[in-house]
Amino acid sequence: MDLVSALGQIEIGKKSDFFYAARTLLVHEREDLPLFDEAFELFWRKPADANWNTQWQGMTRRRKKPGPIVTHPPLKEDVPQTNDSASDSAEPMTVIEVTRMYSDREILRHKNFAEMNVEESEAVKQMMSKLLWKVSERRTRRHRAGKGDLVDLRRTLRRSLRSAGEILSWSYREQKLKPRPLVVIADISGSMERYTRLLLHFIYGMKAALSQPVEAFVFSTRLTRITRPLQIRDLDLALKNVGDLVNDWAGGTRIGESLKMFNFEWGRRVLGRGAIVLVISDGWDRGDVDLLKHEMARLKRNCHRLIWLNPLLGAADYEPLTRGIQAALPHIDNFLPVHNLASLEDLAGRLAGINRRSNGGNHARYPA
Repeated sequence: MDLVSALGQIEIGKKSDFFYAARTLLVHEREDLPLFDEAFELFWRKPADANWNTQWQGMTRRRKKPGPIVTHPPLKEDVPQTNDSASDSAEPMTVIEVTRMYSDREILRHKNFAEMNVEESEAVKQMMSKLLWKVSERRTRRHRAGKGDLVDLRRTLRRSLRSAGEILSWSYREQKLKPRPLVVIADISGSMERYTRLLLHFIYGMKAALSQPVEAFVFSTRLTRITRPLQIRDLDLALKNVGDLVNDWAGGTRIGESLKMFNFEWGRRVLGRGAIVLVISDGWDRGDVDLLKHEMARLKRNCHRLIWLNPLLGAADYEPLTRGIQAALPHIDNFLPVHNLASLEDLAGRLAGINRRSNGGNHARYPA
């Protein structure tokens, strides 16, 4: 962990800087310095055999007695010993083996949340907390000094007064940029129970990472605002408070009624300034389909971008056949999966790239 922290303070492109940082933090005995030097060079060496698959036995050299500290990272290639008697009388050889290991991180990135055990879920939660979230910015009506197309007459005149009253150069201004607000409306009904816990961790991590306002709501048979409980820095306590606040965990699903409550009670408060709305649901709805269509259209008109995240969309044989999804699709800008960590990473990239209002609903399986 100390080495990982140190990487932020050095120029990682310089091999020598990385060498000395690792050497200082990882080696604690003087006699281990030559061994570390050798292992460091061996690790970065390109294998000569193209068929090297799992293990390669590298250089074999004597482990020397403590001596002066080496002051440069590169090591000379070993000279093979031709004197058998000298080899027999030498100290025991130290063999360094380099083994290629698979990364369980890559496996977890693509594993479905619903198929994870307790240990895998905890590991994914840690990886989820390190995701980098950034939402695209919007242009405001205010301006600031910059390289825009508008001439800033005030600054131009002030500069001219300081230079004997002549206009030697023009000053310009550009529109200010501010991050867009983000609204998350998550389904916590019985059909979403396998995904609910991890998705709440996802919402908490996103809210903690972003500087702009993030409003969070959950629904099953009714809508509940959970923005305030998620402001607590203690994750476990925050999720406990959310559980105490919500009374319809794993119940039925009434998407239309919940969206109507959001539009009429919260829409004016949280949908201003070009907000982006994320609806997380599998689309199973027991309510009025016509009401769902009407409220989805209202929600679409009042936000900058409407994104529907469906955990079932990650399955290869998924088809949007439920009546809830069919009613919502004409009003959705992006219909995306949210079933594993890789899908969350893809969502982070999309949120950072949103920069203009869409021209209509995008119903492709993986819309651009």
